[in-house]
Parts: sequence; structure tokens; C-alpha cells
Amino acid sequence: MNTSILVVALMAHVPIAAVATDTEIDRVTRPNIIIIFTDDQGWGDIGPQGAEGFATPNIDRMAQEGVRLTDFYVAQPVCSASRAALLTGCYPNRIGIAGALGPLAKHGIHEDELTLGELCQSRVYKTAAFGKWHLGHHPMFLPVNHGFDEYFGIPYSNDMWPRHPEHTQGYPPLPLIEGTEIIEEDPDQSRFTREFTLRAVEFIKANADSPFLVYLAHPMPHVPLFASSTFDGTSRQGAYGDVISEIDWSVGRLMETVRELGKSEDTLVIFTTDNGPWLSYGDHAGTTGPLREGKGTTFEGGVRVPFIAWWPGTIPAGMTCSEPAMTIDIMPTVAGLVDGELPEHQIDGKDILPLLTCREGARSPHEVLFFYYRDNELQALRSGRWKLHFPHRYRTMNGREPGTGGIPGKYDYSPRTELELYDLETDIGETVDVSAVHPEVMERLVRLADSMREDLGDSLTEKPGTLRRSPGRLKEPASTPE
Repeated sequence: MNTSILVVALMAHVPIAAVATDTEIDRVTRPNIIIIFTDDQGWGDIGPQGAEGFATPNIDRMAQEGVRLTDFYVAQPVCSASRAALLTGCYPNRIGIAGALGPLAKHGIHEDELTLGELCQSRVYKTAAFGKWHLGHHPMFLPVNHGFDEYFGIPYSNDMWPRHPEHTQGYPPLPLIEGTEIIEEDPDQSRFTREFTLRAVEFIKANADSPFLVYLAHPMPHVPLFASSTFDGTSRQGAYGDVISEIDWSVGRLMETVRELGKSEDTLVIFTTDNGPWLSYGDHAGTTGPLREGKGTTFEGGVRVPFIAWWPGTIPAGMTCSEPAMTIDIMPTVAGLVDGELPEHQIDGKDILPLLTCREGARSPHEVLFFYYRDNELQALRSGRWKLHFPHRYRTMNGREPGTGGIPGKYDYSPRTELELYDLETDIGETVDVSAVHPEVMERLVRLADSMREDLGDSLTEKPGTLRRSPGRLKEPASTPE
């Protein structure tokens, strides 16, 4: 799709129409939940948002039969933090998770945090997680100890293995885990998308007579890229297109299973991703379409991601919604659907069912969404049409040679943004700072930021925050006296 046409279409988009009524929504009880969560897939890497060089017919059909949120965000543009937000409904820095936990990490998700799996288990759901976890690799942090009956996957990113192109010290062998046991080291990654999908299909079929939650977190298209022999070499965009094509197959396989079981009207399926594309990898990375920058930045290309929700009979077909929402909203939305009890401690998400079902007059439940990164840096926020960036350094590939063949190019880490305001309704690419002409907007947004700094802190302004919780920590064995 021509980018200029895409930008015009997005800017011209109006709030969601009146489709579902309160009565239609209220009749829904305890649906099955399937969440498909890809890794490093760009906002522009699905058909409805301009994908080129590969086709996504199953994802496209999902959008045609459901709702697409064009302004959906992750809480942080990096692996572990993003997943923490999805699974707990909290900004990840609230629960002590930042960055991407590696094989040497001795911390992970705290046992007191309520996960989406535990929420659904409390309502007698069968629960399973397949694919990438990345909230701690020690047994005490793995999914089966945090609300999932089954787990089969890898505990952190697939590039954390001995063949990493830039890690000179080398990572240990990548473990493939069943439950809490390592069943294989450095497995053939071309198996991942297919095997994790088929395990999810088996779980759905085995639990078709009871409500279930499936969390399918694909390691792809995070580098290194691998596709099965069925898809290898099939797209015009090389390895990246092959991987996205297989992910699209995965979406289709799950949807087909739900339809074959006659569970379409009883099942909510969500497709989204953990952050924008890793642009330094060039031809092994995706695209942000008209959005600025990518993974590892709080510009739109780093934090705005694809989002589609499908639920025939409840979610109207072929709708789009431009109201801002975030992965922190999935947990409280599911809680409302399954009649689950949210934790007593603070979470940050809100119920966005009215957006998903296109309820008349529905608006984002958030006055503001905050974007933290690195060591608890409050780098940006969004409120309605406005995006405010606070002074911070960021990385870019502008003017740099992109990577090829799985070897990354080198980022430029010198650029710095000042206090800058963008109007996303007219400037989706964040190109024109309008802070000087909207002082009243600036005053309101700075005040909102100051309030959040009191809550979660901000290392850029040396604010500690008062309501941050600690992550779980590995229990070291007690020393034995000699």
C-alpha cells in the first residue's frame, strides 16, 4: 500500500461507530481466550496496515471479521517489560521488570503478582502458555508456577544462544522447556512456529468442553529468523517474509480449529505483538509504515503495534478503532469477561471491552498513557491526539547502513529529543514539534507527568517513586558453616 494513502486514511479515521448495544455485550459470559503475541513484528507488517513482499490472508480475514485497533500500544518497547505488562495489567516498572532478562538474570516475576493465567485459573479455566516466556528462566518464575497448567517453550529470546553475532562472550545453549524441565538444548528453531502452534491446537481440542486460556507467544520474527521448510524461500521479502507467512499460517490454524469445534461465538482471539521492529537488522527486520523509529525507542514505531480482536457475535465485523489503548488493558478486560477478581494491589490497565465491541460513543478509558524505558526513564506520554516527549537520548538508524543476512548494522546513539509535542491526528510520523503553539496542552500534560513521577518515579528527573514493587528474586542456598 502507498504510505501516503495509508497516512491519509488513518488521519481521516473517525471514532468507532455505534454497533453493539449494552444488552448484547452484557449477555456474554466466560469466553475462551486465545492471545497470539508475536515478537518484534512491525506495525506495518500485516495486510490491513500496508504489508508488502508477503501476504497475511489469515490475519487479514481476522481483521475483516473483527476489530482492528490502529492506536494500540505496548508499555515498553522491549521484550521482558512488554510481556510483564500484558500478563499483569501493570506498567512493568511498577513490578520491577525492565529490559530483556537474560540467562544470567536472578530475578523474574514476583509470586505475589497476579497473572492472566492465575486470574483465569481462579475461574476454573484450563490454561496453557506456548513459546517465549521471558519473565525469568529459573523454575520459580516459569509459567507453571504462575497460573498456567501447561508450558512448552523457550524462557527468553531466541538470540540468547551461542551463535549470537555480537555477543563476544557467548550465551549458554538455548533451552527448550516442558513444564520446568529442560528437554532439549539449542533446538532447531525452524520448528518453533509450527510446533508451538500445533501444541496450542492440541490443547484447544483437549479442553474444548471447558473454558480455556491459550497464550501463544511466538519467538518469531525476533532474530535469528527461521521458518519451516514449508515456508522457507516462499516470499518476496526473503527470510522475514517467510517467517511472517508462517505466523499467518499459525493464526489461520488456530482460527480453523476454533471454527471446526463450533466455538467461534464462545472464543475471543487477540493478535498483537511485543514492540516494533529491530531496525538495525535491516532485511531481517519489519517495517513501521509511516511511524517514526522502531524497537528500543518510545517513538510510535517502537511502541505502537498491530492489534486485532475477533469474537463473532460479540465483536462486529470489519471495524477499526483509533482510540488509544495498551497491553496493560488486556488483563482487566479479561477479568470482566470471566468474572474474575482483580488483585488488591494497584494495576494500571482498564477494561476496554467497549472499544473492542464498538459500543456507541466508546472512548479510551485512559486520560493518559505513559511510556517508560531503560532505567525507569519516563520518556513520553500520550493523551488523546497528543504525544509529548521528554528530553532523552534515543537510538536511530537514520544515516546508518542497515544490517543484512542476520548481521545487524550499528545504531547512532547520539540523537536527543527535547521537550517536544506532536499532534498524532495530523502528524503520525512525529515530525513537527507544536509545543510552542499549544501552551495549555503542554501545561496539562506536564502536570500529568509530574503526578506519575510521584507514583512510579523517573530516573531522568531523579524521582524515586513511592508505589513501585520488587520483582521476584532467586532464593540463594543458605551457606553451610564449616
